[in-house]
Amino acid sequence: MGNFLVAENICKNFGKFRALNNVSISIPKKSIFGLLGPNGAGKTTLIRIVNQITMPDSGKIYLDGKPLHPNDVGKIGYLPEERGLYKSMKVGEQALYLARLKGLSKAEAKERLEYWFKKLEITHWWDKKIQELSKGMAQKVQFVITVLHQPKLLIFDEPFSGFDPVNAEIIKNEILQLRDEGATILFSTHRMESVEELCEYMALIHEGNKLLDGKVADIKREYKSNTFEVGLTATDETALLKELTANFNVGKANFKSITKDLKLSIQIKPEESPNDLLLYLLSKARVNHFVEVIPSVNDIFIKTVTDNA
Repeated sequence: MGNFLVAENICKNFGKFRALNNVSISIPKKSIFGLLGPNGAGKTTLIRIVNQITMPDSGKIYLDGKPLHPNDVGKIGYLPEERGLYKSMKVGEQALYLARLKGLSKAEAKERLEYWFKKLEITHWWDKKIQELSKGMAQKVQFVITVLHQPKLLIFDEPFSGFDPVNAEIIKNEILQLRDEGATILFSTHRMESVEELCEYMALIHEGNKLLDGKVADIKREYKSNTFEVGLTATDETALLKELTANFNVGKANFKSITKDLKLSIQIKPEESPNDLLLYLLSKARVNHFVEVIPSVNDIFIKTVTDNA
């Protein structure tokens, strides 16, 4: 497939403060890549470098296999965290103006805007001023403006900010469709559940350094601990718990269940098989619940940042 965006050994200093320290990421074509990190980690600085708003002190950016060029701005759609719409302008007038800046003719811009406004059911906003809209409504307008010129690279910085759950779901589905239609997407957010739902790849930056990078599934696999949540029904739960504690690393579990179970977390050794654990438990009790504990992106985020604090 190849990579559509490559950042290679990017360094950026602001005075004596190093915002990015030899950061490299590669984003495959037609994928959604999550750029994660605490506040002040360097995410926005990297995004601004890709958008050529600021320049790196060293390192290179490649877009579709070629060094990033000023003309590539037309291939990029950027939805910043800090929104930039003119509050006193009417929605339709402003959308047309910004679309023209992206190289669309007036006829093209109007046709595409009509398509998106109808799709998102916001046609009646055309003559409203931005200041008359709620934060979520203005966010919808800015989303349309970001994707209108059909850029090959889309950069979304906190795209769900201001949205209620219904509209967040609508925009999430639009992002997935844009990916399916061929766009490559760089996605920065503090909402870890959004990363779980959308991203195939991710990188974690902390204090200007890249700590994690790769496929989300591979990173989760690396962080899992061979731990299983189990729900058991036994005649003598006290004796069973004593036997399990003697043979495994056992702790309490807090999952929800419709039966009154003995709820435990059981960790096995790397060389041991989950099937062997299950067969062992079946010989001792009725097994009502048996699930491997897979770390969430949120768990990985907290652990990695805390370990590197």
